[in-house]
Amino acid sequence: MLSDSRPPAPAPGWRMLLRMTRPGFLLLTAAACILGMAFAWACGCGFDVPKAAATLVLAVVAHAGANVLNDYHDARNGADAANQQGLFPFSGGSRLIQQGLVSEADTGRWAALLLLVLVPAGLLLALHSGGGLLLIGMAGLFLAWAYSAPPLALMSRGLGELAVGLAWWLIVLGADYVQRHQFFIIPAVTAASFALLVVNLLLINGFPDAPADAQVGKNTLVVRLGARRAAWLYLALALLAHGWLALAVWLLIPPAAALWGLASAPLSLAAAALLLRHASEPQRLRPAIALSVAAPLVHALALAAGLAASAH
Repeated sequence: MLSDSRPPAPAPGWRMLLRMTRPGFLLLTAAACILGMAFAWACGCGFDVPKAAATLVLAVVAHAGANVLNDYHDARNGADAANQQGLFPFSGGSRLIQQGLVSEADTGRWAALLLLVLVPAGLLLALHSGGGLLLIGMAGLFLAWAYSAPPLALMSRGLGELAVGLAWWLIVLGADYVQRHQFFIIPAVTAASFALLVVNLLLINGFPDAPADAQVGKNTLVVRLGARRAAWLYLALALLAHGWLALAVWLLIPPAAALWGLASAPLSLAAAALLLRHASEPQRLRPAIALSVAAPLVHALALAAGLAASAH
């Protein structure tokens, strides 16, 4: 960790605690929950409003805790302090520790509290939904920890992007499971397209951060592959995500209305074109990153709307 001669940061109030969670990014989790619930609704499994609300709250808290934990470990490993090229608010963390607004210790304590509160709350929801939710919850907590924290620190091994995509795939499955009370192949197969777009979001966010990440040994996919190959990987994943959804519909796994999810294809392809053009100029990637943020949101919500429209 880099030395810091600044005066101690004050104890965070509730507004600062909220800022530490990076609330704007929590919309992605809300969209994943809506998608999972839409799968259950389309299959005629009903809709339990209290359990849906509990699912949304727990998933958002889990995402918030993972964000805060990531800021804590990126402060400890020096990545955020070294990062002078991040495109805030998309990359480079919340910057609150680096600005002296919160302490590293308070950040660690807030992350621990957010993640630990999920244990009793998740157990309670599982009692009313089924034991399979425990498996999803344990896997999600493991990924939240393993992404940032040593000794695994998947974000530093070129596995962070995959881990995050898997985590959001589990959110969709969990939201469906709470309503359905069992695992089902349709959401498991179809939600892979959404997960791939989440992988792309993490991938493109790594471009402006790559010089600082490489400096501290945080070997993201962009650091490992280099900017040009990582940009081609982004295009391949964008094509795979939308091609996978089309293939799933052709195989009669989800209903044809699931093709509404292809509404995100122009966003992903436009982002890919910008990324291929400016891969070596990360400061010009803000529009491409914004499109990459919008793509999984549009994909999840359009796919959910299509599923809801197909419900009998």
